[in-house]
Amino acid sequence: MTGKAYIIGVGMTAFEKPETLDWQYWDMAKEAGGAALADAGIDYEAVEQVPVGYCYQPSTAGQRAAYELGLTGIPVYNVNNNCATGSTALMMARQFVEAGINDCVLALGFEKMKRGALGGGADGGDFSTSPVARHYGVMAAAHGFEMTPPTAQIFGNAAREHMERYGTTIEQLAAVGAKNHRHSAHNPYAQFQDVYTVGEVLAAKTIHRPLTKLQCSPTSDGAAAAVIASERFVREHGLADRAVEIAAQAMTTDTDESFASGSCIDVVGKPMSRAAARQVYAASGLGIEDVDVIELHDCFSINELLTYEALGMCPDGDAGKLVADGATTHGGRWVVNPSGGLISKGHPLGATGLAQTAELVWQLRGTAGPRQVPDAHVALAHNIGLGGAAVVTMLRR
Repeated sequence: MTGKAYIIGVGMTAFEKPETLDWQYWDMAKEAGGAALADAGIDYEAVEQVPVGYCYQPSTAGQRAAYELGLTGIPVYNVNNNCATGSTALMMARQFVEAGINDCVLALGFEKMKRGALGGGADGGDFSTSPVARHYGVMAAAHGFEMTPPTAQIFGNAAREHMERYGTTIEQLAAVGAKNHRHSAHNPYAQFQDVYTVGEVLAAKTIHRPLTKLQCSPTSDGAAAAVIASERFVREHGLADRAVEIAAQAMTTDTDESFASGSCIDVVGKPMSRAAARQVYAASGLGIEDVDVIELHDCFSINELLTYEALGMCPDGDAGKLVADGATTHGGRWVVNPSGGLISKGHPLGATGLAQTAELVWQLRGTAGPRQVPDAHVALAHNIGLGGAAVVTMLRR
């Protein structure tokens, strides 16, 4: 990998509550992909390959979606990596460009979901055949199994462990939800734009103790896209004014460390996130101290706190204090999830990683409107899926 890869165009739909709008996944993909191409100022005919991410549609749905943008005969790859699907599609596009295989690649992600909580298996069905059966086995051995939504349960148990181990409080967990809902009030793409106090977050319906509804990401419909190009393509098309460099990117999967401790903190991906971050810091020459704005995978409030620690923003155990002290909102050391994050922007699985990318590109260009982080030069995205995959991406203006 000797070449550089640049994001020259991004686009996304508004994220919506499932079954709210009469649209199909190809409609969403056409809107997001078309917006990314228009942002780049190029036609679909310039695109050489298309990795397409989704989790809840059948095989070759990627083709059905991409065909709405054009019928040019180029390769289309169908990508499924749980909640890290969108960033996995982005990583494939970057690799094609950095390796010199292609000069212009479109990464596309979408999801059309059902209302209600996600199940614990690949299809919400039988745990014995689920790809995350081992992960839930660790949880059951440590905490038993309750009749609450499985994904909320495994993360909720991680929260209980963090509270017992470090003294993290329910108010600190709720502060994540309050912060991200407050941020989304300025995001027209967000599924929710309501503002809540910490007290109101705590008073919401409990999903799995200590997590309330306003600390949990919803199921969502939506799509997002990014156009990735080589340095040569950027130069030849005069796109330097809008190009954002992918300074480094890494994906990690589970190792023995994920399971050896028997802790839900580890089994939901903190070791993967830490390893991916360290690889990105080494490859980019940039550290967390250089980062101005972060979009991270707050599928549940506890995962935002775990990710603070995994990224090196604070020592283990101090994440609750970090959010409570205002270090991760406007006016603080970093602005984390200015989009509203998964909790408030929404979480259509295949689109999430690319929606994070879109937000950070807007931030680095200075075009994010009322949620703009002043003078943002360096951004970091973190996207994780159980089963597992963690993707960390460093972007540079």
